[in-house]
Amino acid sequence: MVKVFSTKEEIIPQAADLFVAAAQNAIHKRGRFVVALTGGSSPVLIYTLLATPHYKEKIDWDKVFIFWGDERWVALNDERSNAKMAFDTLLSHVGIPKSNIFPMYKEGVSPEDFALEYEKSIKNLTSQEGQFDLILLGMGDDGHTASLFPGQSVLLENDKWVSAYYLEPQKMHRITLTAPIINKAKQIVVVTFGENKAHALNEVLYGAYNPEKYPTQLIKPLNGELLFLTDKSATSLKQ
Repeated sequence: MVKVFSTKEEIIPQAADLFVAAAQNAIHKRGRFVVALTGGSSPVLIYTLLATPHYKEKIDWDKVFIFWGDERWVALNDERSNAKMAFDTLLSHVGIPKSNIFPMYKEGVSPEDFALEYEKSIKNLTSQEGQFDLILLGMGDDGHTASLFPGQSVLLENDKWVSAYYLEPQKMHRITLTAPIINKAKQIVVVTFGENKAHALNEVLYGAYNPEKYPTQLIKPLNGELLFLTDKSATSLKQ
């Protein structure tokens, strides 16, 4: 499903409302809410809104478990860290227990070894199902989502839930949830907006299936819901 808003600003409360509803529903049904956050600039205002009293008081944060969809392999105090952004805008303001937060980085281990450890953390919490209640994603103007970048071997992963690899164009390691685990989620919400996303979004939604070039096409939930929240400028090329 695709929801198109007149402006990107209109997306923010819609995304925050979806987060709250998913949290309340999961906690009511199963006693916990397991969510994977996205990074980049797109969710900053969403997290900031969720940290306001009107929103944060609607969620029992003791029962929320936070993971990430992907991360740059940088220290948690690095300005490029998705985790740092989420702590600064949301997690440090809502009283969530630190034991409920699983940053995608650890000092003193290789990214490849930590990917295995991170997968174990997911399994410990979700059992072998590996099902998140909600996964938030963004999409780049090249059609990537999480750290599933065009032309990378991680796009072919069928078994691992978490993968770490060196992304040569960026000269850095990335760690990411893979398409198989993302597609297990109950709900996947992709937030993407702006004219610079128009070509990629049009190809992802309406173009020929070519996930090696447009990796967001890999996101096809097995039994869950996929929702794109976008704006008119990003859908200006709709076929």
